[in-house]
Amino acid sequence: MVINKIARNVHQLNLSKQETKIALLSDIHWDNPKCDRNKLKSHLNYCKENNIPIFINGDFFCLMQGKYDPRRNKKDILPEHNKANYIDAVIESAVDYWSPYAHLLTVIGYGNHETAIIKNLETDPLQRFVDLLNYTNKTSVYTGGYGGWIILKYELYAGTFLSKNLKYFHGSGGGGIVTKGAINLTRALEMYENMDVFVMGHIHENSSRNDVRDSLAYNFGKHCYELTQRQIHLAITGAYKEEYSDGAFGWHIERGAPVKPIGGRILTLAGYDKKINGERECDMLIDSCKFPL
Repeated sequence: MVINKIARNVHQLNLSKQETKIALLSDIHWDNPKCDRNKLKSHLNYCKENNIPIFINGDFFCLMQGKYDPRRNKKDILPEHNKANYIDAVIESAVDYWSPYAHLLTVIGYGNHETAIIKNLETDPLQRFVDLLNYTNKTSVYTGGYGGWIILKYELYAGTFLSKNLKYFHGSGGGGIVTKGAINLTRALEMYENMDVFVMGHIHENSSRNDVRDSLAYNFGKHCYELTQRQIHLAITGAYKEEYSDGAFGWHIERGAPVKPIGGRILTLAGYDKKINGERECDMLIDSCKFPL
């Protein structure tokens, strides 16, 4: 796996033919006591055991216990972070926790929790974390944007490469209890062009679907136009912050929010090279699933 930065929020992930999966995580809220660290550790260890690269789509941190934040609550801060240098304590302990997985991390995007710190405290906790993580482990993890692109370049076999475009956006809105983000995915289809994968988080759901577009493309090898069916995989990644508990008290309960699924998704790439009606066809199929139970 090699990751290259093309622009501020555009990166290219070069995968060998042995690397056919990418972990899609978001809304980890790592420093919050409600983060399910047992589940998170299980998923990270699964990635480590199977050499699966990891992309994180925002809200890596929670960071709501700063002096400026009206949401701060003594029960929502871990003892090791309850210090005068609160932000520093979170970042430094996060580097210790994530160092065993640093070689698997590719791009970490921003969520509303990180951008709130930039706005209110004039420091970028995500970039500081990535810089310290890279310095400590001599790795090349990148920060992305609140939205951006990752080009998935896949080696079908020696000298033959396929590429697909992944569009990511952390997310917006509260997520409908009934639709569970389906409308957000349909909006994405209207907003973005030339994507093969769309992934979002923010609303703490976990699902995927496949849409297809009838397309007309010019085949430079054959010097003619061809009708093609473009497959688009759309996914919403779940959170690792479990806020419902027993349903007795809390902001999550008072706003009428339900129990949310815990965990990210694993994107699977399946390249193929075959002959159809005597003509060679190469492509890459993409789907995703939850982490194994």
